[in-house]
Formats: sequence, structure tokens, C-alpha cells
Amino acid sequence: MEKHDELIEALGALTHDPLAFVYFAYPWGEPGTPLENMEGPDEWQIQILKDIGEQLKKGKDLQTAIQEAVASGHGIGKSALISWLIHFAISTHENTRGVVTANTEGQLRTKTWPELSKWHNMFIAKDLFTYTATAIFSSDKDYEKTWRIDAIPWSKNSPESFAGLHNQGNRILVLFDEASAIDDVIWEVTEGALTDANTEIIWCAFGNPTRNSGRFRECFRKYRKFWNTYQIDSRTVKISNKTKIEEWLEAYGEDSDFFKVRVRGVFPSASDLQFISTEIADKAQKQVYKPGQFEHLPVIIGVDPAWTGSDSLEIVMRQGYYMKSLASIPKNDDDWRMAQLIAQFEDEYKADAVFIDMGYGTGIYSIGKQLGRKWRLIEFGGKSNDPVYLNMRAYMWGQMKEWLREGGSIPPNDQALYDDIVGPEAIIDKNGRIQLESKKDMKDRGLPSPNKGDALALTFAARVVKKSETGNRIVANTSYNPF
Repeated sequence: MEKHDELIEALGALTHDPLAFVYFAYPWGEPGTPLENMEGPDEWQIQILKDIGEQLKKGKDLQTAIQEAVASGHGIGKSALISWLIHFAISTHENTRGVVTANTEGQLRTKTWPELSKWHNMFIAKDLFTYTATAIFSSDKDYEKTWRIDAIPWSKNSPESFAGLHNQGNRILVLFDEASAIDDVIWEVTEGALTDANTEIIWCAFGNPTRNSGRFRECFRKYRKFWNTYQIDSRTVKISNKTKIEEWLEAYGEDSDFFKVRVRGVFPSASDLQFISTEIADKAQKQVYKPGQFEHLPVIIGVDPAWTGSDSLEIVMRQGYYMKSLASIPKNDDDWRMAQLIAQFEDEYKADAVFIDMGYGTGIYSIGKQLGRKWRLIEFGGKSNDPVYLNMRAYMWGQMKEWLREGGSIPPNDQALYDDIVGPEAIIDKNGRIQLESKKDMKDRGLPSPNKGDALALTFAARVVKKSETGNRIVANTSYNPF
């Protein structure tokens, strides 16, 4: 009991010193621990911890919220800092309340919050608090409802969880991860809720600066006098992958939007950092080709089936730099009818290959086999043909992006295809591979599933040799060559 009381007293003494807390709370340099080769926080983390501590000591907490906005490159350790701030806030002040959210529920549940679990296992006061998949709270049953921090996915249509951030006379912590993609409505509701007097309020927003608009961007522009802002270049951080950064520098260039956002922590020049920019899509709409202009090249059909929700089945044909949408059909589970339609298009356009998304396409594919068709299923989550990309879907979209950049065309009157192409964002995984934003995450942002874009991307699944050249359709797993 004596050690327990001593620990509580020690934590209480650090209530306004988050930097000292971080050194105290974790086993830095201790043999046999994950931190045995680490001396402590990186310089950028130290700077932010110091700043929060200085403001707490000045008593700013009793007047206005302490607001920190951090735009950074990839792989700098922001999730670790988020975990430290959670532990600091909840363990050095009684009855702390807080909310942590992220750009998507997937990011929150699989990346942001699990990082806290790693640090909680090393936390000197872990027995004082209970960690779960959705919250951290006091282990004392009398306080578990009032002394807690919750991981809560945000919803534009129901932001009530962020409207109840009141904790008069105590401490409030609000953390936004990948803040560029958190809707302005959530920012506004949160701001309106943080009005308690005589209360310590700490609000921190972190993320890659993926968008040149929105409230996270305005922390560094319109509202910069209300926020302490930081832009962290990954090259200045100890733990970042310098080899991968050099590869990106060579591939994209210092002044590219990709390098600005993923390395330099600088907001992009474009209005948004889409995987395929509006500039590329606009150029593609202006490209005009005659239907027979590329008759010496193979005809490829891509099929993205759909069975659920508001999604539609899309069938697209591409030949060289020319493409055409053949059919757009609301969700349909009549595999036989769909297979017959695809076969009809295959014959009409003398297609040299038909690629079908495996997700909902196995039934259609099986019927195609019965009809004597040599179609091919493509697994979006399968292995990429290029290690730069996380999976097959990202690879195909990458090939489509190059095709558009080099001269590919899309119909100027097909707004759905245009929106699909510019909709998804690029996500970099922990190994530095490019991953396309998932359909679910796009829907969470209020965007439709890019079914037509996926159908066009499927035409880049593999290189196709024109049937007339060989007498057979030949498909090889090699990189795309438009000619």
C-alpha cells in the first residue's frame, strides 16, 4: 500500500510536467524491455510536451484551451506521443475525461488505440487504470464512469459524442489523429463544447497534411493565432525510415505534393491530396480519340460486381488510351444474367481479356466457365505485381494513374467516373507501401464507392496480348505497357 501511495503522489507531482512524466512513466533504456535501446522522446516530441507543460504551469488552462496542431510526414512516432498524452492526462489529474478519434474507425481501432496498448503494458501505473479496446478508465469501480478517456469514431450525422465534453473544474483531453480527414462538423461541435471555466483543457490534432482545405488546414492559416502549430519533416526524426524517404525523393521529387505531405509535413499545392489529382482527371477529360484509333491494341473488359447497398455493377472496356463504360446496373445477384451480358459485350467488342473482381464476382466467373469463357478473377487484396504497392487494387489504380497521366481519356460527360477517379486517397502503410483508401473508408467520408473507377482499374490487372497476333488470348503477370 505504501508503494501504491508513493506512486500516486509521484504522479500528482507531475500534473503540469508532461515531459518529466514521460521519462518517469516508461522504462527507457532498461534491459529486457522494448525501450532498452531508446533514451527517451525525440526532439519534436520533447518540444510539444514542454509547450503543453509551460502552458499548464502558466494557468492558461483556466482561461482557454491549450491547442496543439501537428502536421507531419510519415513514420515520426505521433501515435506514441498520443499514447503518452493519454497516460499523462488521465494519471496526473483526478477525474480526467477525454475523447480520442481518428480519420476513420479503422484507423482508430487498428492503429491509434492499439498503440496505447503497447505503451500501457510498459506504463508504471498500469494497475491504476483499465485498458480496453474502446476506453481507458480508473480501476476504482467508484470512478470508472467519471475518470476515463474513450476512443470514439466520429460521424458527421451524429456528432453528439463530441458535444458532451464537459468536466467542470477538472481536466479534459481531446485528441484527433489524422485530423485532415475529420469533418469540419466534428471540429465545430468539439470547439463549442470546450467552454468549461476553471478547467484544464488540452486539445491536440495530429496528422499528415493531406488536404489544403478544412479545419486542420486552417489551424495553420486562418486560426493560427489560436493554435500552437508544428510542421515536422520526417527526415529530422530519429526513427523514420531514411532509405524509404530517399526512394520517395527520387520517385516524386522534393516539391511534389506526395513528398510535401508524406515527408515534409507541408500542406499540398492541390486542393486535396487525392491519389489521382483533379489536374490529371481534367486533362483526361479533354483527350479525344476515335473508337478505332487503337485497333492494333488489345481490347480489355473490366467488371466490378455489386450485391449490396447503393453500389452498382460496372462494366468498362478499354483499348489503348480509349475507354468506354458499357453498363451500369444497380446491385444485382442474378449471376446468370450478368454473365450473359458480359459474354455479349466480349463478343461485340472482340475483347482479348475479361477481368472480374473476385469480391462478388465468383458466381459470374463460374457461369462464364460453363459458357466456355476464359475470364479471369482478380483479387483486390492479392499480391501486387510491384512491391511499391500494398496489394493488387493499389497496383491497378497506380497503373491507371500512369495511363491517365500519359494520355488516357475519360468521357467528359461521365461525372460518376470522374468522381470515382479523384475520390480515393493514398495511404502509406507502416512498410512504406502505397495503399488505396478502402471503399468503406470512402463511405465513412461521405463519398460513394468508386465502382466504375474500380472497373476501369481492373483493365490494368495484367498485360494483355491481342488475340489476333497469336490466335489466343495471352495474359502475363508483367507490368503494364499501354502499347
